[in-house]
Amino acid sequence: MAQRTRMKPLLLLALFTLSLQVRADLVVLQYHHVSDSTPPSTSTSVSLFEAQMDLISDLKLPVVPLKSGTEEALASEPGTENRLAITFDDAYDSVYSTAAPILSAKNFPYTIFVNTEAVGREGYMTWEQLRELAQRGDVTLANHSADHKHLVRKPGESETQWARRVEYSLDSAQTTLREKLGSLSPLFAYPYGEFDSAVEAKLAERGWYGYGQHSGAIAQTSGETRLPRFPMANAYGQINGLENKLRSKTFPIDAASLPDGVISTNPPRLTFRLPASMDASGLTCFASGMGRIDFDLDGRDVTVQAPGAFDSRRFRYNCTYPAGDGSYFWLSKQWLDLTQPED
Repeated sequence: MAQRTRMKPLLLLALFTLSLQVRADLVVLQYHHVSDSTPPSTSTSVSLFEAQMDLISDLKLPVVPLKSGTEEALASEPGTENRLAITFDDAYDSVYSTAAPILSAKNFPYTIFVNTEAVGREGYMTWEQLRELAQRGDVTLANHSADHKHLVRKPGESETQWARRVEYSLDSAQTTLREKLGSLSPLFAYPYGEFDSAVEAKLAERGWYGYGQHSGAIAQTSGETRLPRFPMANAYGQINGLENKLRSKTFPIDAASLPDGVISTNPPRLTFRLPASMDASGLTCFASGMGRIDFDLDGRDVTVQAPGAFDSRRFRYNCTYPAGDGSYFWLSKQWLDLTQPED
């Protein structure tokens, strides 16, 4: 299986030098379909996608490959300027027919996360189409599991059964991508954005970066196996709020200090230490479907808890804080309720 190899001293020095020059957070955009005729919850209309790409061009924000952009963001101090990476989950055929020509015209690199067992089915790209894209220097093809099943251990599932199931989904997909496309990318997007510490450990064993579907930017304090992406479907990617997301900054707390996402109580409680540079009066928190919610403050410790229980499998707490120049520090915590049915 593919591993991220240990970096040599000269490469470490190069990345360190680059980090001093770049000093930029990485904002990753996540798409599924780019189409006017696919399910609205996972689709970005063609006109909206074109408008989003035009805004990126107008703002002169650099679009970079996901792997190098992630490595450089994790190695660098947070900066004043952002860089962007563009990703697509599932390898739907609209990415090939609609998104790819738009991105090619703008010379924007992008990554497609492929669930390998779906390739060639109706609505998905074929191996021939993926191979054509793979031959372009600005397109990366990466792992989105073999079967797109939920990876977190199910209630009643033994640890042995879970490990066998997850390892098959991760490793058989990576093998197929290598055999079909020559892809050895150490990038993985969690199906449905769902993960917990046990799934993260499987990625860490393989030396892979893991990307979710919670919001925010990537910088030095981000976790390698819990990296955020901004969903860009119609409901979330509207132009009137897009610039704030493109210019968002990483909330300056260690991502490893945040709790596991699988809940034991509903609504869950999120507690984190507010950095000394921040005043609690500038903090604003939101919950999925509930809008703005209150938080409690004990010294520098912030506790966020929604006023009522959630009835969905996945939901989020988002907290923002002004970062200056109209941008915001962005903290997003996705929760997972395993008592709710799978998609």
